[in-house]
Amino acid sequence: MTNPAPETSPLSAWWRHGVILVMVIGFAVLSFVTVKTYSNAPPIPGRVTDERGATIFTRDDIEAGQEVFLKYALMEHGTLWGHGAYLGPDYSAEYLHRLTEIVRDTVAGARFGRPFAGLEMGAAAETAELVRSTLKQNRYHAESDNLVFSPGEVAAYAIQKGEWSSYFSGTNPAPGLARGYISDPAELTALTSYFAWAAWAAAAQRPGKDYSYTNNFPYDPAAGNHPTASTYLWSALSLITLLAGLGAVLFLVGRFDYLGWHGERQAQHLYDSPLLAWRITPSQRAAGLYFAVVVLLFLLQVLVGGGIAHYRVEPGSFYGIDIARLFPYNLLRTYHLQLAIFWIATAWVAGGLFMAPLVGGSEPKGQRVGVLLLLGALTVVVLGSLGGEFLGINNKLGSLWFWLGHQGSEYLDLGRFWQFLLAAGLAGWLVLMFRALRPAMRQPERGQLASLFLYAAVAIPLFYLPALFFGPRTNFAVIDNWRFWIIHLWVEGFFELFATVLVAVMFRQLGLVSVRTATRMVYLDAILFLAAGIIGTGHHWYFTGQGTLNMGLAACFSAMEVVPLTLLTLDAWDFIRLRHLHSEPAVRAVAADHKWTIYFLMAVGFWNFVGAGVFGFLINLPIVSYFEVGTLLTANHGHAAMFGVFGLLALAVLVFCLRCLSDNPGWKRSERLVKISFWGLNLGLGLMMAIDLFPGGVLQFADSLANGYWHARRLTFLMTGTFHVLEWLRIGADAIFIVAGVVPLVLATVQRVLGRRLAGAPAATPP
Repeated sequence: MTNPAPETSPLSAWWRHGVILVMVIGFAVLSFVTVKTYSNAPPIPGRVTDERGATIFTRDDIEAGQEVFLKYALMEHGTLWGHGAYLGPDYSAEYLHRLTEIVRDTVAGARFGRPFAGLEMGAAAETAELVRSTLKQNRYHAESDNLVFSPGEVAAYAIQKGEWSSYFSGTNPAPGLARGYISDPAELTALTSYFAWAAWAAAAQRPGKDYSYTNNFPYDPAAGNHPTASTYLWSALSLITLLAGLGAVLFLVGRFDYLGWHGERQAQHLYDSPLLAWRITPSQRAAGLYFAVVVLLFLLQVLVGGGIAHYRVEPGSFYGIDIARLFPYNLLRTYHLQLAIFWIATAWVAGGLFMAPLVGGSEPKGQRVGVLLLLGALTVVVLGSLGGEFLGINNKLGSLWFWLGHQGSEYLDLGRFWQFLLAAGLAGWLVLMFRALRPAMRQPERGQLASLFLYAAVAIPLFYLPALFFGPRTNFAVIDNWRFWIIHLWVEGFFELFATVLVAVMFRQLGLVSVRTATRMVYLDAILFLAAGIIGTGHHWYFTGQGTLNMGLAACFSAMEVVPLTLLTLDAWDFIRLRHLHSEPAVRAVAADHKWTIYFLMAVGFWNFVGAGVFGFLINLPIVSYFEVGTLLTANHGHAAMFGVFGLLALAVLVFCLRCLSDNPGWKRSERLVKISFWGLNLGLGLMMAIDLFPGGVLQFADSLANGYWHARRLTFLMTGTFHVLEWLRIGADAIFIVAGVVPLVLATVQRVLGRRLAGAPAATPP
């Protein structure tokens, strides 16, 4: 008996065992860190009193203030402990710095009879040191659940109540917000109490430690906040783990050269293309409607993005028009982030629905009806949540704001009711996927890839469940922990895994790889992405109430996230070679017909390395993150990683499916538009980063180093000097992105989906 060919023999079970082992260890560590969050989170005192015992505010005031913060979407305006949006200040840093200034004057007045600015050098130095020691002293008594404020802190709270009231409801509106945005005095008082608690946690030392609950973030020397020794230590050690990881993986890839999309060289790429014999099914034609929705949401998202970019150069108007009354900055930024998630997820949902019958080999009865019903359900979630957010931030929903309006957590803005509907819709998607994939899952040769396709799809709704694990009064440290379980594990874990599966399935349908190679690549990427990405989630928690254990683990593992991203540059080269290696002319013609799909995938590999790898690694170092979190360097990484990777991948799926839905003459009419879009999107994104996001982020980082984090986030810095000029210059890059990138793709998609095409045409019609 002859041995099976390398590309048809069964794949070793140790690939599956390796993925399971990585996930078990990773989630065990991450779960331990999460449990520690509940005990490490800064305590919310039952009462805050002055030194005579008079109550200043209570736990209920702090929690009510957090509800105000979330209900009015202030995290989509400014930041708290560095997390949120970029137009408003960091509220915790701003309160802390004003607290420092007021305490200095209070101490100087009590000791020397005049304000701090009038003191001689020696008296000023003595006062500044006393202020730092006062703010660092932790006066919270766990036994009585009571926090005692010094006289200076009491005075600062009284003064800042007026200042924050004026900021949100005064005659000069906050940048990007409507005049009188928050007018209820009780809400403004509660909000100030919340900021006071956040600033106290940022300055007061943990019991038995020489650093605060936020590891001395934000940087403010006047308040005694400097980087901790652990911040320096783990930044250095993370570089060692990066070099070790890179060396080990590159050695393995060099030693076992079949660890790539080319597979075993002996196979000569003699695989058929299932597309050659496939005719488009009714459910696949229905899935085409999803892509019309995708490009319209994409267009709306980038137009909204242009609006929030303009707020950063003219925060009071839009070329003289006061749009903040209807579309304030925080609402537009909410829409910008949420629409990005919606159109990317919709493209992947549609891609899964389109490719599942191809992988399964047939279409289940009634699949088209299910596809159309799911599209209707997703439409309800999109329109309902967007409308609810508009009503919620305008205080039109009363006590239902959390359920129907704006939850207030960045990236998880839609109300809890809409989250449940979204989860239900994704569950319905899994049912449709299972029905289509089930025939292939029963076959030994194709079953493993089909099963992986389903399992990767299951991970997306499964890891959305942590969005339901907190409420509006949960400690902010705990909220941020669960929030990044979703954001990070979606984006840098299971989105990456699902992306690999989609690429594997597309390449298999094109006949460029065997089932064995596609399956092995899914396992390999799963091991590499999840080994670093699961525990690396903690790099978002360096300064949000976690201890130094998380910093050490997260710094080292998140540094190794660069390793799989580096390998993606090798994937890009494989994509080029695969188009030319097949010996069958018909299959090579199919690959050539889908060349723009391959180009988009090559761009994904490039931006994954640059945006997620280089720029992600840069800001993941604890010492860099300490000074830059919440600056344009974060936005620089976010744009390159979110759109450059997941956005372009979604568009690769869109282009693949559009080509399958089109006859040759129809595709020729649209291909030129797709080509223009490809270059417009990549050029626009590259210029956006080169002109503004990266150099502007460096300027902001430098200002944070020189003057303190609070200063780099103030409007007085954002609206002046070279930084402001760069923000204006970005308009050219945005115009290229929208006009040359998005608009042609919208036209091509509408042409293909809504225009005439051959009913039941083959999925591939080689010339």
